[in-house]
Amino acid sequence: MSEKFSLHPRLAADTFIIDDWTLCRVLLMNDARFPWLILVPRQNGLRDFDEIAESDKPTFLAEIDRASRALRTETSAEKMNVAALGNMVPQLHIHVVARFATDAAWPAPVWGVGEAIPYSTLQVDALIVALREAAKQ
Repeated sequence: MSEKFSLHPRLAADTFIIDDWTLCRVLLMNDARFPWLILVPRQNGLRDFDEIAESDKPTFLAEIDRASRALRTETSAEKMNVAALGNMVPQLHIHVVARFATDAAWPAPVWGVGEAIPYSTLQVDALIVALREAAKQ
């Protein structure tokens, strides 16, 4: 029997759970300045993309695409950034960030720019519902 999936504590502290898809847990970063999803394969011990089973890679890529399309639909983003870094959080995760020429970090990366602005309860609740709906498309 496989071990229960465990989300890295930093990801758990900085995000809201949107949903569990076939492979990934889908998270929303708690920073209203940047609409930002994080996809984490629900398999313990993964650190890098090349560690995902070949049989899971098509699903992983499809879920990244699904997240990107849902976020673009909800935000009308000018550009979608997709990245895997993992230097601060070793657990494999993919960032999907909606970008705008007017955002606080443009055109630089969003990491380490200023202080996060947490979503209000109303904002996050509405965004989670909207993203879940957009992801069904």
